[in-house]
Amino acid sequence: MAAEDDLRSVTLNDGNSIPRLGFGVYKISPADAERAVGTALEAGYRHIDTAALYGNEREVGRAVTASGLPRREVYVVTKVWNADQGYDSTLTAFEASMDRLGLDYLDLYLIHWPLPARGKFVETFRALAHLRDQGRIRSIGVSNFAPEHLEVLIDSTGIVPVVNQVELHPRFSQAELRAVHARLGIATEAWAPLGQGSLLAHPSVAEVARRCGKTPAQVLIRWHIQLGNIVIPKSVHPERIVGNFEVFDFELGASEMSAISSLDDGARLGPDPRVFDYTGR
Repeated sequence: MAAEDDLRSVTLNDGNSIPRLGFGVYKISPADAERAVGTALEAGYRHIDTAALYGNEREVGRAVTASGLPRREVYVVTKVWNADQGYDSTLTAFEASMDRLGLDYLDLYLIHWPLPARGKFVETFRALAHLRDQGRIRSIGVSNFAPEHLEVLIDSTGIVPVVNQVELHPRFSQAELRAVHARLGIATEAWAPLGQGSLLAHPSVAEVARRCGKTPAQVLIRWHIQLGNIVIPKSVHPERIVGNFEVFDFELGASEMSAISSLDDGARLGPDPRVFDYTGR
């Protein structure tokens, strides 16, 4: 088994550390978000991932504050939305996000999608770098970037993003992109890590879960962790929130990792970032 510190956290290319297992709040309504994040923090999560698009930054911030945990112990991530790309508009969007979160600084700020047809992600990233240099953000990264987008970004700014958060699950394991990340020193973070729930009833996953005495969700999360991914499962059900964090007391063997990895059939659930160009809410 890998060293415990390596399982629980990742040292990013800027020297900062991010908890490997986080709690995602995509499609959690504002009415449910504060309670769900509070439950997650009580369960031991110390990494919360939101975005301007999700409409629940205010509730995330309230839960972080209400937890009573020292600010330095909770890693908070949000994202600049597509309609706000551009240097000045990104700075404005950041201030709005921070006002909703009610925090003095942000641990990680991401560009939500590259929107290559619009050609604004480089200037957007320069705005993120400016905010980082001001001390408003600890680390800066991207989400949903393909290898060619990363190449343009790094060549244009000289800055390597610390993280690329992408769709990644056993049916779409992104081996080529993960290899690019490894070469560049970018951490891989997985959204839709459980295949939006579609993999929980898969016979192969169920069999691994049975052998391990764990839930299908737990073995899928553990697969991500052993693969080296940062992973952000989400749920609004307290028992699932708690259960999804209980993944550090077992290990998948080589045959079990292989059984889950063999499910890769290239089935993407979300849009292709090479052509995605949506700026609505």
